Amino acid sequence: MDTTPDNNGGQTQAEGQPNRRNPFHVLRHKHFATIWGAAAFSFLGNWFEFVGTQWIVAEATKSTEWLAWIGAAQLTPTLFFGLLGGVVADRVNRKTLLIVTQLAMMLIAIGFAIAVFTNHATPQVLLMLALAQGITTAFNAPAWQVLTPRLVPREDLVDAITLQGISFNVARAVGPAIGGLLMGFSGAGLLFAVNAVSFIVVLAAVLTTPDAPAKRPADGSSLWDFGSIVRDTKESLRFVWNHKGARAATLACVVFALLATPVLRFLPLFVKDVYNKEEAAFGVLTGIMGVGAVVGGLTLKLVPAWYPKHHFIPVSVTLGGLWIFVFSITTNYALACGAMFFVGAFWMWAFNSSMTALQMLVTDELRGRVMAVCNTAALGLMPLGAFLASWVANLSEAWIHRHRPSLWDEGLNAQLGVAFVSLVLMGAGVVMLIWRTPEVDGISPDSPNYDRKPGLMRGITARAHRPPPNQQTI
Repeated sequence: MDTTPDNNGGQTQAEGQPNRRNPFHVLRHKHFATIWGAAAFSFLGNWFEFVGTQWIVAEATKSTEWLAWIGAAQLTPTLFFGLLGGVVADRVNRKTLLIVTQLAMMLIAIGFAIAVFTNHATPQVLLMLALAQGITTAFNAPAWQVLTPRLVPREDLVDAITLQGISFNVARAVGPAIGGLLMGFSGAGLLFAVNAVSFIVVLAAVLTTPDAPAKRPADGSSLWDFGSIVRDTKESLRFVWNHKGARAATLACVVFALLATPVLRFLPLFVKDVYNKEEAAFGVLTGIMGVGAVVGGLTLKLVPAWYPKHHFIPVSVTLGGLWIFVFSITTNYALACGAMFFVGAFWMWAFNSSMTALQMLVTDELRGRVMAVCNTAALGLMPLGAFLASWVANLSEAWIHRHRPSLWDEGLNAQLGVAFVSLVLMGAGVVMLIWRTPEVDGISPDSPNYDRKPGLMRGITARAHRPPPNQQTI
């Protein structure tokens, strides 16, 4: 697995709302429970690798640009191969594809471990391994995202996606903290070795799942007919672009990915240069973010059933940007820990609600390709956020050195870069909240629940969707 963090126009509003049941009830599905347990261990290994890679590069370079380049190597390949990965996921045996991509990622993880143990883990070597990982991820991600819908029935899909997010963020909570402590005591090599082993567990779990052969195209063409592949790719792009709900959910996911992730990329610089702390503090901060995300996932069931996703998604985006900004401007480590808790909670809300909305809108025949469109845009463009933050940081550093040199300190560039992108993220969330898209919840313009009247408070309260007082439920 890899951390890089799943049309029915007649869908009713209730279908897209958070399920009131405890999400753990989906573990009654044996195959999903097996995959969920294996994925939880693999997520832990992924976070070990993240901590090791980020810390080695930050310590060797002390550069926001190098951290941005590592992120670009991991994610930019999705921009070039992501759509192809979606087409492949819909045209080959999905189980076989998962096995092949997981094997490839295990070999890359072994390469990371060997580089560290042999003292060859230079930023350049890590960059090349990250690039190989990114190329594989472009094919692994759509195969993984179409796995859950074939392991649980549709009525359990929202809870299954939520539970996957919870396991990912439990690993985020404990993985970096344990990883930081292990790295402080025994070096980074052990972290990469554990990640390599975790892929064996995932491979064993995938082998237990039902077979998933590809469906032959309706026109009878070959699975690998180039014209048919191009047509299928255009079909998925056309769906995302023309379906207002799918377009809005994808855009929200892309905006959040683009502007929120610099806080994670630059986190080692905050630890070293703003708080003057070591590896363990890096693990603690990332872990606190994971705790916040777990709490966020568990509290999703407290959201009123009548509160629609086309309101909830922009609220989550806005509040995520707000808490990233709070984190970026504080120099107090304790306050930063508190801010990271809320960053994690609203991170979970924003991504979970966006991806769930998209999964609920797309049919199974298009699912691999449509999710690949979202992955391609979100993951492929994600590094631009880190480069944007780095560019703002460098401009600010040059201006301060020229005009107010006495104000400069080593950690200020990371703070200014993250503060800038978080303000843009907040602004984007407010815009989405004022001008909403009911189609995200499958609400058509001829529905009595359809409401696009602009207004910030109208967006926050969702009063057009609020039932009479005697009918409200939570």
